[in-house]
Amino acid sequence: MILLQSPSRYLLQILSTRVRNLEKGVELDCQWIEFDDVRYHIQASMKNPNLLVLSVSLPTPPPETVFFGGLPPEAIEAIKAAYGTVVHILDPPKDGFNLTVKLNLSKLPPDEEHRQELLGKIASIREVVQGAPLKSVLKQLVSRTVKSELNKLISLVHRPNESFFVVPQADKVTVVFPMRFKDSVDSILATSFLQEFVDARRTAGLGNAPHCLWSPSPPQELKGAPAEALLANAGFVSFVISPRHVEGRKLDRTVWSLSTFHAYVSYHVKCSEGFMHTRMRRRVESLIEALDRAKPDWKKVKKAVQTRSFKRLSINDGRATSNSRN
Repeated sequence: MILLQSPSRYLLQILSTRVRNLEKGVELDCQWIEFDDVRYHIQASMKNPNLLVLSVSLPTPPPETVFFGGLPPEAIEAIKAAYGTVVHILDPPKDGFNLTVKLNLSKLPPDEEHRQELLGKIASIREVVQGAPLKSVLKQLVSRTVKSELNKLISLVHRPNESFFVVPQADKVTVVFPMRFKDSVDSILATSFLQEFVDARRTAGLGNAPHCLWSPSPPQELKGAPAEALLANAGFVSFVISPRHVEGRKLDRTVWSLSTFHAYVSYHVKCSEGFMHTRMRRRVESLIEALDRAKPDWKKVKKAVQTRSFKRLSINDGRATSNSRN
């Protein structure tokens, strides 16, 4: 299985190239879109080559998901904690974007290793912002702190107008994904994939992985969720996260894996669909080759007929005679 990487590869490439060529002071203005409709816009001028302005647009939240100032809860605090003085939040953000920050490359660490590590974090700004509320809930699980949100259904956006749900408890956190697909074929493949995904969890080598369940109907944890949020044509997937799954460095990896789970499934569904199409094309090609081999070579047949000798019987005066003709 291929896991999606947290840093935006294009953004990381832009930042690394900019740092290596600061003396050139090239003007920069790039826009692009990544999976789940996350848009980026980065700008830099020739006058201040050390300063870059980065804007990020997140997926449109559904009605059941609450944003504060256009951002998920605790996103501002997460940005300040992750980047320090290198990143300054601009308020208000640029039109059409949820977040705009100013990057000061002159404040990057002088050490090459630490500088590249921080550039990777900046390229992972999507994870920092979009995963902030989930990370906050999982941190409480590690510290065993009980808040008023205990057993409360929390809705978090992960795709345009779609959300997944988090149910915090004292000793675990249950994360539930309603799986929706626009294409009927994708829905069928995803259902099969998710059932196999749950069965794979039972193998001996994955005993420490989070407990995983799939059901065609909403689980009990989603009681009270809006009816529109429970429309799923590929069932519901639930993960039970324990403290051991979010200890130390596992926390960031778990947050990213959960935040992009639907994209992970969609990616492998499309890969499976492409693989099956390739197999079908190869099968058709082999059948065509077999049919071509079965066709007679009419030139050889005609030549054989012309060179073949045969006897013709004729009846003359009641007696049969044979003539040979070449």
